[in-house]
Order: sequence, then C-alpha cells, then structure tokens
Amino acid sequence: MVDPLILLLFLISGTATGWLGVDLLPETLLVQVTNLEGLRLVLGGFGAFFGLLAGFFFQQLRRRLMVQVRSMPTDLLISRAVGLILGLLVANLLLAPILLLPLPWEVVLVKPLAAVLSNVFFGVLGYNLAEVHGRTLLRLFNPTSTEALLVADGVLQPASAKILDTSVIIDGRIRGLLASGLLEGQVIVAQAVIDELQALADSANGDKRAKGRRGLKLLSELRDSYGRRLVVNSTRYEGNGADDKLLKLTADTGGTLLTTDFNLAQVALVQDLKVLNLSELVIALRAEVQPGDGLQLKIVREGKEAEQGVGYLDDGTMVVVEEARRRIGERLPVVVTGALQTPTGRMVFARWDRSPEKGNERPQRAGDRRRGGAAGADPIAAGEHEPPGPR
Repeated sequence: MVDPLILLLFLISGTATGWLGVDLLPETLLVQVTNLEGLRLVLGGFGAFFGLLAGFFFQQLRRRLMVQVRSMPTDLLISRAVGLILGLLVANLLLAPILLLPLPWEVVLVKPLAAVLSNVFFGVLGYNLAEVHGRTLLRLFNPTSTEALLVADGVLQPASAKILDTSVIIDGRIRGLLASGLLEGQVIVAQAVIDELQALADSANGDKRAKGRRGLKLLSELRDSYGRRLVVNSTRYEGNGADDKLLKLTADTGGTLLTTDFNLAQVALVQDLKVLNLSELVIALRAEVQPGDGLQLKIVREGKEAEQGVGYLDDGTMVVVEEARRRIGERLPVVVTGALQTPTGRMVFARWDRSPEKGNERPQRAGDRRRGGAAGADPIAAGEHEPPGPR
C-alpha cells in the first residue's frame, strides 16, 4: 500500500511542477510561445515522467533504509539518529544568516542550493561522527562518572560485548568462564542462535535433541544467574544460516564473537572481526609439560602401535606411553619424552619409568620391583608375568 502511494505522490508532484513551472520561465521566452496550454501539457508530461523515476528511486532507497533499521541494534540506531539530528541542527544554525541576506534575483537560487548542501554535509558528518565516537556522549549523560570520563577521553577502553555462538552454548564451558570473571561486558545471544537451539531441541535425532535442550537450559540458568547482563538481541538479520547472521551482529555491535567452530573463527578473522575461539583458549591454558618431567598416569586403553598404552592428563591431553600396553588399568610413573601440537590439540609422548623410588640403578629382578616399585604406582599383583624389558 505504501509503495503505490509513494509513486502517486511523486507523479502528482512532478506533473504539478511541470504544469506550474511555465509561469517561472522568462517573459522573453513566453512571448515567443504561441500555444501556452500545449507547453504546459508538454512540461507536465516531462514532470510526470521524471516524477515517476524519482518515485522508483525513492522506493528502493526506502526499502534499503527499512532493512538497515530492522537489522540495526537499538543502541547503534539511537546513536546515529542523535548524530544526524545534531548535524542538521548545526547546519540550520549556520544557514540562518545566509537566508536572511538580501540577494539579487540573478543569484536567488544560491539560498536553496546552500540549504540543501549544508544539510546534506552536516547531516552525514554528524551521522558518521556519532557512529565512530558515540561513546563520548557518556560525558553528557553522566559527567560525574570517572569511568565515563576515562572512556570518553580514550584512556580506558570499554569492555566489548561477548556474542555467543551456538557451539559455545552447547559446549557448556561458558558458564565456568563467566563465573571465574575472565569475561567482561555484556553477553549477547542472537535470536538466530535461539532459533537454532529450538530447532535442535525439536529434532527427531536424539543426539541433536539433547544438545538443543542442554543449550536452552544453560541459557535459562545464565539468565537467572546474571540477569540483565545477558541480553537477547531480537534483531532478525538477513543471511544464509546462523553463522552469517552472527557475523553481521558482531560487525554492527563491535563485540567479540565466542565460538568453538574453527571455520567460523577463521571467517571472522578474514572479515577483521574480534573473535575468541574457546578451544584455542583451553589449549593456551593447559599446563605445559617438558621432556624429562615425571608424571603419575593411569593407562586406560591400548595405543595404535605395538606395546603402546594411552592415558590422559587432567585437562584431557592424550599421553602415549611406550611399553605400557600390558598395564591397562594401572597407574604408572612415566617420563615425558616429547610433545606434538596437532590442529585438534596436543599429544604427549612418554615412556614407562621403571626406576626404583630411591637409587639410580634399574632393578634386575621382578621381586625387587614388587617390593620397591616406583612412588605412586600400583603394586604388581602376585603371579603376574614380568613385563617386557625396555627396548
């Protein structure tokens, strides 16, 4: 309904402009016209044509503006609107003396031209300044706040909002990060993420349904624990999938995207967005083990190669122990021999330390080993075969 009305208004305006514009033509030109009504019809037709063109252009501009307004966060919309209003106010204050000047008829078009140019220039300038330096308004709203002054002066950097990806919510470790105080600022959950969690919770697949319900339950618990700090962004962005919409939300808010999706993190880095990969953070916080360090490790399963056993550190790092294949279920003293960093994590290699707790000599008999096993190791059950010696 709105689009036909816009075209009708522009059509009427263009026709009226062409019809009435005849009276504004110079008298020397009007004297030469023999059919004044015909001239009005011709100019009215041209005015209607250009009015329709302007109407179509205005329709496209209106549609793009409405899409941006609907997908724009509220705080950014208000900031840009305030900047635009201030820019137009400054433009009209500077324009007032020019409009009051008595100008000759030959240069009378200078006034409307100056009005249009000044409003466009200062309006766009205020819009851009508010988008880039909108936080300086903190000084106006709360001039007594020390934090507001520091933020406005650029001394203190404000905490960026943390935008949660679906994978981070399902992972569950975000609860511990928030409880530890490592993450500051607002926590934003996009509407696209909630829709994706709901779709998972309603899935016919049992695993997906469990993940979706776990994610929704976690959001409910975070809402109860942190209240207004958890913000649900109801803006519905246009895009292909939740990842595309999250990237647009991150770009508009200037926040930090939290994810465990490696591909999404790389796309965000390509688009020059702030991103924190939770998996990389966990790897960075793991305790470092160096060759020669001694560990007490429980062997839980067989390794891929012959005579290898596999155990895990407290942080989940896999440790491959040589010659421990026959010691599954036992806790053995091991010595780290090396480590390998892979795209999926870190792998540590170790060997079974058969040295006695005291002394530097390796025991020569199985009985000695039973009586003086390594510290922390489970004693070898009586009647068990002697393990193979070191290679």
